[in-house]
Amino acid sequence: MFWMVALLALDGRQYVYRVYAPREALPADLFWAAFHCHDESGGPRASDWFDSAQIWWIDGETAELTVHQY
Repeated sequence: MFWMVALLALDGRQYVYRVYAPREALPADLFWAAFHCHDESGGPRASDWFDSAQIWWIDGETAELTVHQY
């Protein structure tokens, strides 16, 4: 269905983005898609350190999304 990519930002928060890409997408491509999305949002600068990102696949049949806003 889609990927979720969590990026750390300089304000200490973690920002999570939904990236629509095929299952066989490369992790680096997913990271940069989320990173550029973050840059357009006007939020605090996200870390461009690839190893700090968390990337996971969401299958609509097996996972639920829970939204938290702080």
